[in-house]
Amino acid sequence: MLITKNEEYAKRARLLRSHGMTTMSYQRASGHSTTYDVVDLGYNFRMDDIRASIGIVQLKKLLNDLEKRILVREKYVENLSKIEGIIIPFKDNSEFVSNYIMPIVLHDSTVEKRERIRKKMHEAGVQTSVHYPSIHRFSIYKEYSATLSMTEYVSDNEITLPMYASLKEEDIVFVSDTLKKSML
Repeated sequence: MLITKNEEYAKRARLLRSHGMTTMSYQRASGHSTTYDVVDLGYNFRMDDIRASIGIVQLKKLLNDLEKRILVREKYVENLSKIEGIIIPFKDNSEFVSNYIMPIVLHDSTVEKRERIRKKMHEAGVQTSVHYPSIHRFSIYKEYSATLSMTEYVSDNEITLPMYASLKEEDIVFVSDTLKKSML
């Protein structure tokens, strides 16, 4: 499901959702032209009725979920700011932050150190992840040579902490304390 106020984005998404076809079968069946053209490489992203129903219910919960995620992030920032050796991306950003994940970046670190920390956190019962790989390292971009030391540093030293709307304050404290202990 895509929501946008930008009419150009909406038009482009409608085109790409069905193999780049200029009209959909239901449009052709309801009196529009019976022919169509394919003007771009598209995909099969047409939503079925079940997913549409779920999406409508989820949209009703969206604002509440976003507000809760703001509070979760604020509590994380409060706790994580006390830990030396980590960077909280966009910590002081006063604009909208999506809060879909809670990334941190280890300061003065290595991939090996990051993985040791993640292993200790896993052993303590905290699931972590890694996001934002260096795109220029992907096979599709290998023919382009790039020296992106900052990108590589962030990619090699980022840890994603648990983030969801129903995360409790005591869980945030536990995750933060576990991170601090794991860094020793």
